[in-house]
Amino acid sequence: MPTAICPECDEEVYVEADAEQGDKANCEECGSDLLVVGLDPIELDLKTDLEDDELKDEDEDYDPYD
Repeated sequence: MPTAICPECDEEVYVEADAEQGDKANCEECGSDLLVVGLDPIELDLKTDLEDDELKDEDEDYDPYD
């Protein structure tokens, strides 16, 4: 399973092998909600409420409790 570095605490975060840009991830160390922003190499950024709104507009099956 690929890994990336948490931008909040610098710990290693495991990311699904088939992850795409915009996918969610979570840092088990600090609990930060993250988004995949790069794929080669995998890069993560902190997820914001604004990004949730943008994803909602793009995804008809959006579930805010997912």
